Amino acid sequence: MTTNMLAEEVAESLPPTPRQLALSRALNHKGFMTGGVILILLAIIAIAAPLIAPHDPFAQSLSTRMLPPVWVEGGSWEHLLGTDQNGRDYLSRLIYGTRVSLTIGLGAASIGLVIGVTLGVIAGYFGGWVDHGVSFLLTAQLALPGLLLAMALVFIIGPSVWVVIGIVGVLHWTYYLVVTRAATQRIRSLDFIAADRAAGATSGQIIRQEILPNLLPQIIVIFTFEVGIAILAEASLSFLGVGIQPPTPSWGLMIAEGKIAMFYRPWLVVLPGLCLFVLVIGANLLGDGLRDITSPEGRN
Repeated sequence: MTTNMLAEEVAESLPPTPRQLALSRALNHKGFMTGGVILILLAIIAIAAPLIAPHDPFAQSLSTRMLPPVWVEGGSWEHLLGTDQNGRDYLSRLIYGTRVSLTIGLGAASIGLVIGVTLGVIAGYFGGWVDHGVSFLLTAQLALPGLLLAMALVFIIGPSVWVVIGIVGVLHWTYYLVVTRAATQRIRSLDFIAADRAAGATSGQIIRQEILPNLLPQIIVIFTFEVGIAILAEASLSFLGVGIQPPTPSWGLMIAEGKIAMFYRPWLVVLPGLCLFVLVIGANLLGDGLRDITSPEGRN
């Protein structure tokens, strides 16, 4: 028996490493793979929007307004999904709307991540009056009506993409805080944290080098869910007229503009609503899959 064959037999007899186990779970998890494929495809569409959009999403043509999709009588192959009330190509606006939704979802979820994880880690690690203060902030935040507060803030500051990202992010950090606070309280009582303290490590070093790496799986899972929540929050604000403003293509705004004609031009509402559904369900499937993959029992 050669050395290579012996090495292969030994390698096969060893139990799988955590990385190999996680990869195997990911490849066999239908929800995770489906959500990942959906988000990757939408990200490619958003990045390549100028290349794949058949028309300028802002170009208006009143002579071709309210054209139906190509599968409806009167439709045209020049405008596959028809046009809106201003004659703008609907497919092009849906493609560019992917950019807006993904930008707001990722940006707002990132802002919430920074706020929530920071507060949750310091509250869980230090405890005492710090924990009481953060708990008071959490209670105050949960007591406020999120959508009404976001509408008021956007109305006062002025609607724009960056204002919506900032406000939605600042108002969506509670999930991060609750999870990271509880996890930090559990981790800080473990033996390796006590060993670090005995070795002279500072609180900042322990948080950066020990606690945050152990919180990373939970943070990633919450982030994927928060992306979907932020996208729906933006769509709600735009639908109510205080989010993204015309002529910027936003799926929520397109639903609001199409609701006037929804009974005889239902695709003006159905198409952007379907895009929102696919994007949010993709983010939720990915987050649910990550939760299952990173759990000790490997749920599916």
